[in-house]
Amino acid sequence: MSELKKFRIINKIEGISYLILLFVAMPLKYSFGYPIATKIVGSIHGVLVFTFLYQIYEAKKEAGFTLKETAFYTLLSLIPFGSFYTDKLLLKKITAA
Repeated sequence: MSELKKFRIINKIEGISYLILLFVAMPLKYSFGYPIATKIVGSIHGVLVFTFLYQIYEAKKEAGFTLKETAFYTLLSLIPFGSFYTDKLLLKKITAA
C-alpha cells in the first residue's frame, strides 16, 4: 500500500477521533461529570495525532507534497470536519496519479 493511501486512512481515523473527543467525550465530561471519557478518548486521539504527523511526513516524501500542502493538510486536521476535506483532496491526488 502506498504511503499516500496510508495517510488517507490515518487522516480519516484521526478526524473521526477528533470529532468523538469534541462531541462525545467533552460533553460527557463537562455536562455529565465523567472526566474519564476525555482521558480515554484524549489519549487515543493523542496517539493518532502523532501517527498522523508521522504518516504525513512519509506521504510528503513519496507524493512530493510541497511545504504549503503539508502545512495546509496539517492545519485542516485542527478544524472539526477538516479531515474530510483533506480526504477529498487526497482522493483527487490519488486518482490523478
